[in-house]
Amino acid sequence: MQASWQQRTTRFALSTPVQAGLYLVLWTLIIWLVYFSTYPAVHNTAHSLRHHTAGVGCH
Repeated sequence: MQASWQQRTTRFALSTPVQAGLYLVLWTLIIWLVYFSTYPAVHNTAHSLRHHTAGVGCH
């Protein structure tokens, strides 16, 4: 008996490479949002980290 399309889709979606890719995209988005945030509390907290790790100017 062949696997249904739902079973194949579930198996693909739960595969390790797909999970790793989604994890990488999620953390890239989070880091991007923190690094380039203009919200004062986030900006001030991440200020020196941003300059030391990425060399990103913010002023």
